Amino acid sequence: MADQTHVLFVEDDDVIREATQLALERDGFVVTAMPDGLSGLEAFRADRPDIALLDVMVPGLDGVSLCRRIRDESTVPVIMLSARADSIDVVLGLEAGADDYVTKPFDGAVLVARIRAVLRRFGHAGGGDRAEPEAAADGGLLTFGDLEVDTEGMEVRRDGRPVALTPTEMRLLLEFSSAPGTVLSRDKLLERVWDYGWGGDTRVVDVHVQRLRQKIGQDRIETVRGFGYKLKA
Repeated sequence: MADQTHVLFVEDDDVIREATQLALERDGFVVTAMPDGLSGLEAFRADRPDIALLDVMVPGLDGVSLCRRIRDESTVPVIMLSARADSIDVVLGLEAGADDYVTKPFDGAVLVARIRAVLRRFGHAGGGDRAEPEAAADGGLLTFGDLEVDTEGMEVRRDGRPVALTPTEMRLLLEFSSAPGTVLSRDKLLERVWDYGWGGDTRVVDVHVQRLRQKIGQDRIETVRGFGYKLKA
């Protein structure tokens, strides 16, 4: 997989950018490394990479704004890089459309593992815009009031109108719709949707649930305090 994967890496620190690029290339990735957000946006539009790694604090166009611009044009997976596990940095990046985040300083092997985990759940096949998530439910059309989930066509409609979801949001909805009325814990969702067998930051789940609610209806997914979330049957 890695030898066909094109990574866009936006980082303004020369040492980190060059060292990370070399580490990724040793693992077989093709890397386009850019020092600022504006050049990163140009490279994204020119190359259409399979995944984007964006540092939060880059000049010209910060990483969060760059993520929003990318998300306006593509469902390509995005991982944010932050120098600190600050709640504001993490939440802003996820709300902008990022699929995951990694805190600096990071180990090269850990970063590669997170990249591969994201690509796996995107059903990566050599093109970020064409990647589709694997179904988490049996084929067919599931209906929940005005919400329709086509688990074969990977399409969602609300009141008969298409709902645009990112692959991560689609996988999250598939998990909920495969067991309506069943409470799914944040840890279980991290394991099933984000491929975190070792645990992870539950803020990733919370922000994605909120993004999904905004698209399919705020009252469609219920919070069960102390336990997790469930899709109203």
